[in-house]
Amino acid sequence: MPNTTRRRDTPPPRTANSEIEVLRGFLDYLRTSIAAKVDGAPEPQVRTAGVPSGTNLLGLLNHLTFVERAMFLGDEVTNWKATFKAAPTDSVADVVARYREVVQRANTVLDTCTDLGAPLPRPQQDRAAPSVRWALTHMIEETGRHAGHADILRELIDGSTGR
Repeated sequence: MPNTTRRRDTPPPRTANSEIEVLRGFLDYLRTSIAAKVDGAPEPQVRTAGVPSGTNLLGLLNHLTFVERAMFLGDEVTNWKATFKAAPTDSVADVVARYREVVQRANTVLDTCTDLGAPLPRPQQDRAAPSVRWALTHMIEETGRHAGHADILRELIDGSTGR
């Protein structure tokens, strides 16, 4: 029987009213929520599939690291399915730190973006880039969806709930 640990829920952010501040505020809120959900999760349960599809808590955060890199840093990912598994040598702390570092790098890129309709800057100009607005909206959807999965998986692992 899992140990029931309840975290205090953190409400959605109160941001300024500009569109970019609202979008970035909600994305950062979700990023913080999923990193906290994975941080401190016990081995080996953190990498054990919680559902028949094979989804596991550590794999979700590893996947989101690749999504952030692809979306905001322009990295190319050739095998998305493989991103859902962390390397066996990666600890929880390694994956969480890598995610937080990529989020920081992504935010540095976003800090240079003032026009939501403009394409995201790309190191290589050979591929079309989405608009900043589309990228932020997509990342809110992607991160929120996987944060919901992580909520359920973490509760199944040790009873921890809350954001």
